[in-house]
Amino acid sequence: MGLLEGKNALVFGLANERSIAWGITQAFKREGANLGISYAGEMLEKRVKPLAEQVGCKWVEECDVTKDDQIKITAEKAAKHFGKIDVLVHSIAFAGKDELSRPYYETSREGFKNAMDISVYSLVALANAFLPYLNPNASIMCLTYYGSVKVAPNYNVMGVAKAALESSTRYLAYDLGPKKIRVNAISAGPIRTLAAAGVGGFRDMYKHFADAAPLRENVTIEDVGNSAVFLASDLSARITGEVLYVDSGFNTVGVQMTEKQEKGE
Repeated sequence: MGLLEGKNALVFGLANERSIAWGITQAFKREGANLGISYAGEMLEKRVKPLAEQVGCKWVEECDVTKDDQIKITAEKAAKHFGKIDVLVHSIAFAGKDELSRPYYETSREGFKNAMDISVYSLVALANAFLPYLNPNASIMCLTYYGSVKVAPNYNVMGVAKAALESSTRYLAYDLGPKKIRVNAISAGPIRTLAAAGVGGFRDMYKHFADAAPLRENVTIEDVGNSAVFLASDLSARITGEVLYVDSGFNTVGVQMTEKQEKGE
């Protein structure tokens, strides 16, 4: 029997088969969850629908998280289909391409507001809209990155947004704790996703990561999926307000050197 047998799990933010959200969806399916998938816009529908079919997901809904009325309608539709929800995954982030290639001080006001609205406020809005439909012991989780606490060149406004997302995770965990609802974040190492492609210099950073991380390995969407199963399951029943690093130990290293540098080559 799977770790999520009988649990109703919704995944927001699936874009394609390289998405972290896809790794999570597949892991949830493997562990017996009843799945629901939400995606961002009409353009993604042709990519998302076939993926939903692969995992036997019957509930697939478009939701623009910048619109409160759409979030409310999506929550009502989910409640109608599933009854109560046990797991809510927020895998949503956006920043304009310009904001991820110029210096941070050139971030536009509009670009800043957009990044905060889509990447951070959407978690708060989803938690609020779904609250009446969440089971006790439900688990909410979001996806973050180490650029929230340390500078990752070109990550810019996205790093600032992820810092706000991690802070929101703690405040939501505090508010929802008495209702026995847990809220956590997964901080994944760099993964070649659609979102990562927009970050200037990502390819070089990706190569450096595997050389510098203690485990000397890059992280996969499957790794993140397995960690998400843990946070969604009763195995993590007393864990809330946390940021779980799935990054081959990269965040623990202060001075980063490659193996060649260590050997003095």
